[in-house]
Amino acid sequence: MSTTPIIGVLALQGDVREHAIALAELDAIARPVRKVEEFAELDALVIPGGESTTMSKLAVSFGLFPALRERVADGMPVYGSCAGMIMLADKILDGREDQETVGGIDMIVRRNAFGRQNDSFEADVPFAGPAGGDPIHGVFIRAPWVESVGAEVEVLARLTAEPYADRIVAVRQGNLLATSFHPELTPDRRVHAYFVDMVRATL
Repeated sequence: MSTTPIIGVLALQGDVREHAIALAELDAIARPVRKVEEFAELDALVIPGGESTTMSKLAVSFGLFPALRERVADGMPVYGSCAGMIMLADKILDGREDQETVGGIDMIVRRNAFGRQNDSFEADVPFAGPAGGDPIHGVFIRAPWVESVGAEVEVLARLTAEPYADRIVAVRQGNLLATSFHPELTPDRRVHAYFVDMVRATL
């Protein structure tokens, strides 16, 4: 049985190329996807950072939500960064009234929680998943944070420095992984490697 996973990157908007490069460096086959029929060939999916309301509108226009929700319900591994975290949340705060999500992670996420574009920042984030032990350098761009999680959700990372100390910025529930920050924008591949290992475990 092949252990080379085929991982789609939802190519509606956002950091598609950066995620594809990171996945390819980890010996996964990365494919940009934007059509329902392309999902059938995938072992897993990445929902990239970008603008969550735009991504949601495009997903509605392309008719993707039913297929995305079905694959998530069937156990397909999905990783969402920044806007992707919002897309995987069961409930969002400060979104548009008509904003849809894929859901799957029992969490409440606050959109643009850290402020707007000029409030973007970087911080070292202790992460419970990847090997190596050193904090991961997180890039936060109009990022969400997790307000609360359900009992089945594992918190993988919280910020440690004020003014955002203890804010939840990475979670996992089953085969779903989400981060507030953008690991695809740094050379550190530990978050992507953690996800690829999750995918390989399902093959």
